[in-house]
Amino acid sequence: MRLLLALTLTALFSGAASAQDFERPDDWKTRFDQPSATEDQLETYVAMPPGWHVTSGPAGIYWHPDSTASGTYRVEMEVYLFDPGERREAFGIFVGGRELEGPGQAYTYFLIRNGREFIVKERVGAEAPTIQTWTSREAILAYSDRGEDASVQNVLAVEVGEQNVRFLVNGERVWEGPKEGLSLDGIYGFRVNHGLNLHISRLETMPIG
Repeated sequence: MRLLLALTLTALFSGAASAQDFERPDDWKTRFDQPSATEDQLETYVAMPPGWHVTSGPAGIYWHPDSTASGTYRVEMEVYLFDPGERREAFGIFVGGRELEGPGQAYTYFLIRNGREFIVKERVGAEAPTIQTWTSREAILAYSDRGEDASVQNVLAVEVGEQNVRFLVNGERVWEGPKEGLSLDGIYGFRVNHGLNLHISRLETMPIG
């Protein structure tokens, strides 16, 4: 898969392919923070095997209605960040999605941003209370860590256990707390804030012991 991804991205960014060569993901949904925002404001939103490529306009969430997890589980996302310039916009996973197309939307989300920081928040209707404020962790790779590559890879995971929920980046636990009161059963997907260029190569759920 890594070889296929490398070939796809090399073709795209060398000009041998373009976003117009790919199509919007079938049956996927989007919801933007601003009610007036539309998909027309996205520069790129396509299925690009393996995964999806998003060059965002407005901040929002992306999901497939069949992507659900409940009880005890792990959701893992492999994501590549391309040149963010001076922006420090955030991206990551959401879980526990409910009523995502209505006024009662709810989910818990775990984001990172360039600069080695993460945040954990909830969405409850129009409100977005913070569970863990922006916090620095060395496990989070910055764009400057990419070496000679065009992008930097991070792997984010949310593990929901019997009592606690854990958030991990590149295999290192960055935060853990009680699951009580959090929205954790429901749809999972990814969140992308303003003006980011990302390739999400993998988003999957798996059982935990």
